[in-house]
Amino acid sequence: MSDSSARSALASNASARREWRSLRAALLDRACEPYRKVGRFAYHFARGKLRSDPVFRAILELGLLSRHRRILDLGCGPGLLAARPESMRGIELMTREVDRARRALGSGCEVVQADIRSAVLGSADAVVILDVLHYVPAPAQRDVLQRVRAALPVGGLLLLRVSDASAGLRFRFTKWVDQAILLMRGHGRVGLHCRSIEQWRQLLSECGFDSRAEPMSHGTPFANVLLIALAI
Repeated sequence: MSDSSARSALASNASARREWRSLRAALLDRACEPYRKVGRFAYHFARGKLRSDPVFRAILELGLLSRHRRILDLGCGPGLLAARPESMRGIELMTREVDRARRALGSGCEVVQADIRSAVLGSADAVVILDVLHYVPAPAQRDVLQRVRAALPVGGLLLLRVSDASAGLRFRFTKWVDQAILLMRGHGRVGLHCRSIEQWRQLLSECGFDSRAEPMSHGTPFANVLLIALAI
């Protein structure tokens, strides 16, 4: 390759990177804007989470949910995945988070205050459970996943982020941070019910899913993995 060709290729790559950064910034702005009216904390929490957490970046930037019309988010918190609120339903246990979600997203997004272990799930094309299922005792984890499978059609999508209990020090750090956050939020000491990724995948298989695992801790010290599962 000649010097001029190399310079042209580098310039083209640089231009593509700038365009991608601009698109990513626009996606972030659009997803965070509804939380501005809820208050500074809600807005900056949403912006920090959506900008820094690898799983939110992956879902937004890779369009993992873009082909799914009816999305159900279990343990949805303030509803950060509702970039298209007309197509998203959320179930959240904590009153404060439900209030933030409703104020930010308005009547176009249904957020129900309920326990995912007993809530009516209805039907969906995709279900998202991020950093939630390890709070549920092991027998109830199976029940939740079986009810999720019943809510999905064949080929329906489940996005499940969990911590890998076989990840050694990274897992122990993840678990410690999780417990510290619960204490700071006034929940006391809560038992966590974790599994290795192989154990999670085996459970998913037993509940009617075919899954693959994608590391989802890029740039962080955590042991998080995203399980991308299809209903079979």
